Amino acid sequence: MIVSIAGKLVQVGEISVIIQAAPFDYEVYVGDYTRRQLQNQIGNEVRLHTLDYIEGNAQGGRLTPRLIGFSTLPERQFFDLFCSVDGVGVKKALRAMVRPVKELAVLIEEQDAKTLSALPGIGPATSEKVIAKLRRKMPRFALMVAGGEVADAMEVESPIVSDTYDALVTLGHSESDARKLIDETLATGKKFKDTESLLTAIYQRSK
Repeated sequence: MIVSIAGKLVQVGEISVIIQAAPFDYEVYVGDYTRRQLQNQIGNEVRLHTLDYIEGNAQGGRLTPRLIGFSTLPERQFFDLFCSVDGVGVKKALRAMVRPVKELAVLIEEQDAKTLSALPGIGPATSEKVIAKLRRKMPRFALMVAGGEVADAMEVESPIVSDTYDALVTLGHSESDARKLIDETLATGKKFKDTESLLTAIYQRSK
């Protein structure tokens, strides 16, 4: 399986991009959010984490290999989970990727079926299935924090953030409150070397 591709971004289309990785040019399908991130990167070197799948019908005798690209590894992991929901699949999941993964994860975690159902290809019935299957798996994606440029990592999951979230929930905070406390503290721009220092900063702000 091809897990990533790096090269010069030469074209951005409506549903796919072309990456020049000599001696070949590769077409990589992307969600709309990733496409928008890449629009101003034409001519630059980029790296996308990828999944490959086979499109077509074996009985019809026409099978076409496809690559799907993501700016970060957590985005690829989220997409994998999204595709596992009954009735979703690769094409529908890709159409629905119009928002940052963090936002999609929050919608699922907070059981916002109304907003989820408004995503392209995701109606009311499918949104309920997504919530039922994935809600408990969303905290680590909902806690993704800003990281860098598209060519590197737009969003990076920090173990310190995840551990702090778990600690806050254990201490009695709701999932949404724990996430809010962490987001507000990280927004100060300070760096935290471990879970203890982040927790200390959170409670100092809460006084």
